[in-house]
Amino acid sequence: MINLAINEKSLTSNIRKARENNVIIPTFKQMYDPVRYVPDKIKALLPSVGLWDVNPLNLFRICWKNEPRINGGLYGKPNFIELPSSLTGVSARIICMVGKYFPTGCHKVGASFGCLVPRLVTGQFDSASTKAVWPSTGNYCRGGAFNSKLLACESVAILPAGMSRERFDWLSEIAGEVIATPGSESNVKEIFDKTNEIRATREDCMIFNQFDEMGNYMWHYNVTGRAIAEAFEGLQGDSKNFAGVCLSSGSAGSMASGDYLRQKFPFGKVAVGEALQSPTILNNGFGSHRIEGIGDKHIPWVHNVRNTDMAIAVDDEDAIALLRLFNEPAGKAYLMSEAGIKPADVGALALMGISGITNMLMAIKFAKYYELTERDVVATVLTDSVEMYMSRLEELTAERGEYTHTNAAVDFAAHLQGIRTDNMLELTYTERKRVHNLKYYTWVEQQGKTAEELDDQWYRQDKTFEAVQAQTEEVDDLIDFFNKQAGLI
Repeated sequence: MINLAINEKSLTSNIRKARENNVIIPTFKQMYDPVRYVPDKIKALLPSVGLWDVNPLNLFRICWKNEPRINGGLYGKPNFIELPSSLTGVSARIICMVGKYFPTGCHKVGASFGCLVPRLVTGQFDSASTKAVWPSTGNYCRGGAFNSKLLACESVAILPAGMSRERFDWLSEIAGEVIATPGSESNVKEIFDKTNEIRATREDCMIFNQFDEMGNYMWHYNVTGRAIAEAFEGLQGDSKNFAGVCLSSGSAGSMASGDYLRQKFPFGKVAVGEALQSPTILNNGFGSHRIEGIGDKHIPWVHNVRNTDMAIAVDDEDAIALLRLFNEPAGKAYLMSEAGIKPADVGALALMGISGITNMLMAIKFAKYYELTERDVVATVLTDSVEMYMSRLEELTAERGEYTHTNAAVDFAAHLQGIRTDNMLELTYTERKRVHNLKYYTWVEQQGKTAEELDDQWYRQDKTFEAVQAQTEEVDDLIDFFNKQAGLI
């Protein structure tokens, strides 16, 4: 469960600082249903605020329902695209939730909100004297630094040195301090080592580790889970079988949406993805990969493995090849002229970053494995867009040469239409328990959890994951109290 004990002294300080900086904090209810619950006073101000502006009002844009525009705008239906069968090669309908229209261009701003705000509104985190530390393989520390700025907190962003240039350029302007750890998205332990060093040596810092913070789970369960369900229920036509949701592990926060969807659609399945080059779930973890934003070599503490039906590994070369196919002029021209894909659908492919392409490939493999038909719907998430990877496209051009019509034909055939059902594993009870037990090596041996806590996640979900789900209303009450005391609404 999330610790909601109150520190009165720090809470009073946080309320005073919020008042001074015009900070109003949205509730979870306002994030999953902003049309109904966001106050009219806030809605009246939002059209004058850009999506990326460092303005506390953008806390009210931490949702899947922002108008799909960068400047101004209010709310609508959940942002998603449906991929045409001419692209995916499967009959099943694949819907992809779009992360681009969150502040920072990525849904991780929601996960970081879920981690920070419960400690802010209880006074466990003192915004006047403590820095929020955001360890990440990329987007989470961006979201954390942005939320810290909006909430008038100092921040420290930690991410691997090998991540894309765009992330470092943006963080240099937003975060108070940026620390680059050795390696790339495959080097999660090095991130943990740095956070442990900070915890031991810097009293002015508090660590918000997305991999074990249940606020990450709470946000995705409530906000992402409901958004996917609403997108599915709003589909036109006869496709009314929710077949499942496919999500990369990363911090496993988004996997919490699978718990919500499983409760709402009991016959739907939950699939977790990873890179074939570092197959932790399939083969106990080794190697490195190029799918930025997903971790490996450990099982996140917040991942409810007992509720996961399948593991799917994606070859990172498939994702990298499709990044070029979807975004290079020759690739887009091929998709329209040779593959018969409509220009609007080709244009929408820019909404996929590398991990989003990976999630799409998972959904295709899932649909092929279960022989799904046009009556079935598979959901996934596009964490961010190609805007975070333009430097990667430049690097690929320098490495491999200009992208041509022939390259596009090969990539479309080999890396998309030729996707097979290899490197997939249906998780039996025994397999799930094996994967769950992999948490021991990271969390009990290295990060201070106990074996009893690990067992509780498996045997007593009423004390762990289900208990966190039930705490949402209590957190919303604490947020309402905080805002009332600040006196701004």
